[in-house]
Amino acid sequence: MELVESRDWFIICYCDHCSVKLVEQELWQREEKGLIGILPVRDAAEMTSMDSVLSQGVGSESGERSSKVQISTSDAHKVDGKSHPEVIHWHKRGVAARALHLSRGVEKPSGRVTYIVVLEGLCRFNVEELSTRGTYCTAKISSLEMTKAEMEQVEQDPDFVTLSRQFKATAMELISVLEQKQKTGGRIKVLLETLPLHKLADIFVASFEMSLEEQLSMLDSVDPKVRLSKATELVDRHLQSIRVAEKITQKVEGQLSKSQKEFLLRQQMRAIKEELGDNDDDEDDLAALERKMQSAGMPSNIWKHAQRELRRLKKMPPQQPGYNSSRVYLELLADLPWQKASEEQELDLKAAKDRLDCDHYGLSKVKQRIIEYLAVRKLKPDARGPVLCFVGPPGVGKTSLASSIATALGRKFVRISLGGVKDEADIRGHRRTYIGSMPGRLIDGLKRVAVCNPVMLLDEIDKTGSDVRGDPASALLEVLDPEQNKSFNDHYLNVPYDLSKVIFVATANRVQPIPPPLLDRMEVIELPGYTAEEKLSIAMQHLIPRVLDQHGLNSEFLQIPEAMVKLVIQRYTREAGVRNLERNLAALARAAAVRVAEQEQAVSVSKDVHKLASPLLDNRLAEGAEMEMEVLPMGVNNNEISTAFKISSRLVVDEAMLEKILGPPRFDDREAADRVATPGVSVGLVWTNFGGEVQFVEATAMIGNGELHLTGQLGDVIKESAKIALTWVRARAADLKLAPAEEKNVLQGRDIHIHFPAGAVPKDGPSAGVTLVTALVSLFSQKCVRADTAMTGEMTLRGLVLPVGGIKDKILAAHRHGIKRVILPERNLKDLVEVPASVLSNLEILLAKRMEDVLEQAFDGGSPWRQHSKL
Repeated sequence: MELVESRDWFIICYCDHCSVKLVEQELWQREEKGLIGILPVRDAAEMTSMDSVLSQGVGSESGERSSKVQISTSDAHKVDGKSHPEVIHWHKRGVAARALHLSRGVEKPSGRVTYIVVLEGLCRFNVEELSTRGTYCTAKISSLEMTKAEMEQVEQDPDFVTLSRQFKATAMELISVLEQKQKTGGRIKVLLETLPLHKLADIFVASFEMSLEEQLSMLDSVDPKVRLSKATELVDRHLQSIRVAEKITQKVEGQLSKSQKEFLLRQQMRAIKEELGDNDDDEDDLAALERKMQSAGMPSNIWKHAQRELRRLKKMPPQQPGYNSSRVYLELLADLPWQKASEEQELDLKAAKDRLDCDHYGLSKVKQRIIEYLAVRKLKPDARGPVLCFVGPPGVGKTSLASSIATALGRKFVRISLGGVKDEADIRGHRRTYIGSMPGRLIDGLKRVAVCNPVMLLDEIDKTGSDVRGDPASALLEVLDPEQNKSFNDHYLNVPYDLSKVIFVATANRVQPIPPPLLDRMEVIELPGYTAEEKLSIAMQHLIPRVLDQHGLNSEFLQIPEAMVKLVIQRYTREAGVRNLERNLAALARAAAVRVAEQEQAVSVSKDVHKLASPLLDNRLAEGAEMEMEVLPMGVNNNEISTAFKISSRLVVDEAMLEKILGPPRFDDREAADRVATPGVSVGLVWTNFGGEVQFVEATAMIGNGELHLTGQLGDVIKESAKIALTWVRARAADLKLAPAEEKNVLQGRDIHIHFPAGAVPKDGPSAGVTLVTALVSLFSQKCVRADTAMTGEMTLRGLVLPVGGIKDKILAAHRHGIKRVILPERNLKDLVEVPASVLSNLEILLAKRMEDVLEQAFDGGSPWRQHSKL
């Protein structure tokens, strides 16, 4: 049977057949109800509490110390139709109770009846002897309750008094807590004040959840002091459990209230987004982001880092300031190509060479070096080749060469512009602690191409600067070092990234600004300017078709003869590259486009096509031009009609049209002759960022005190060269017959002014030394320098001519300006190998070892005073 305890009353629900018969015979059918004994039962297998009903005999009296009771047991278990008695382990002590109320339930269809008995506990008893009588067992018991005298004696005991106070205090505290929760503590307080403490202890303990061992221990506690001590302990434990539960409940309720508030706000935001049509779901987005991160192929250590960031992001509400930055960071990790690479096609060196020849004219040495690079890549694909750095003036094809390398390798191409970059963060990225932080340009470029092995062009690497924000050139040291770039650390990314699979190509206009450590990591390949013949071939093969296509024209509308292209090169462009040439050709194409657009008119065609009238036709027929006409169906629109009429006499560019569209010629071959027509002017060759250039040097004398004046925005080196040149001329004035014998000082009573034209352009360098001496000698001797001769070279105070750089660019510049003779230092003879043979065939190269050799070649008829020189 199941026992439900409630304070001092016990409600027993009979579920066993024998127990029901016992209740019917001993309680329901008798008017005088006897006492009921409740005895715990120990199950040897499960050790669970089963309660059995003990019915006192009819002739027994409740006041007897010893009596016999009948014990009801459950039916024997039936196996195979036979009854086997069940072994029951009775506890030795129980509780005597009196039936206060008995009610019978409705009989079920199976014939089973349920009884409800309300019992009042009276006292503890001890089982002395058990015996079987028919269906029931009888027991001889003895009461364990103390007499009134014994109880009064115990109540006088100081220990009992102390325990009583402690129990009352603990019980009152428990009642106060229960009052706050259930508002039912009034009746319990009354019981606490009226009932004896030893009975009150049983009542309190009966309402607690306890183990069977604790219940039996409390039942066996006959001594009131022991029972009160155990009850106090149980009440205190129950009180502490209630307090801990309250704390947990308060904490959970606080979290729930916050979560409910956030949930309510999110629901409101979701409703607002639905009304606005913005129905994004953050959870779906985060799930998609996580799937994207899983498919990114990150290394294990980086994947762990990304997982930590993702867990942190999931815990953050979208309104938190750091939510967007964390999400953008994770999206970058997911977008980066950690393992995705371009599948390289099998290298065909012949096809690569044909591709280079198709895209670039000339540049044979550069193409050969690229073919060598590709050949090494073919033999060993994982080889760590050098970083190629193309150095040359603008417009010579440095960027397109890098693109051709990517095409030949079958890789994607990405360009990183470094011009004007002064912040180290542009290379390494900003740290995520800053507002508006972003990754460096390298990581951003890899994200754009979405492969880990592209060809990356570092454009204008010579134009990086440095300030308080760092030195980008120093940051590039790690990028271009094969031993370091396999674990490149971007400050924003904050995890190592492997750049060893990237092929780096750099471009620069000059080598000097590049720091030596950075230059040491690259292989410099110089790209000089183009000759006039090369420019002509480039224009005819590449520029003109591209310009016509960009302007919606073709060769049927516009024809630019080769002779006119030569005039454009000679008179309108003097540059190392071909950009200005392309701009001038584009101007011709625009003029032709205007003319063609004005002539095209929609012609209305009638159904029978009886008459076709057009001002264009009238004008062209009046001029005797031939017309091509075709009959078109009626479904053709106006654009098709207008393109159907083609004028057979296409627009051909001539010299008059050049001057009309491009203006008067900007350059003239007679410029050098006109400039050196007076003494004191010489022609020099210099090197600039845009290639070689012709530089005129003018010198003049005036009344003064022997001072030297220099103008033309000159640097310190070229100023020192001017002083050296004047000193050398003054020291040899008598030997060169630059002054009468009686005059030892050529500067007596006069000042010298040396000017370098194009004063807005900064100038510096030592290569103008021989040009300065020649100009001064021409001034003092009043003899003109040959107009077809240009020179370059550094000179010493003793008159030696030292070698200089940029010989190829300087010779090409002289060729572009129509110079026929070039004076070079003798030690620069080795540099003539790089000059195209077509240029050398049109020039006379003169080598000089000393300054006297330069003067011998610079003037008409040689130097007539050299035979008198003592040098």
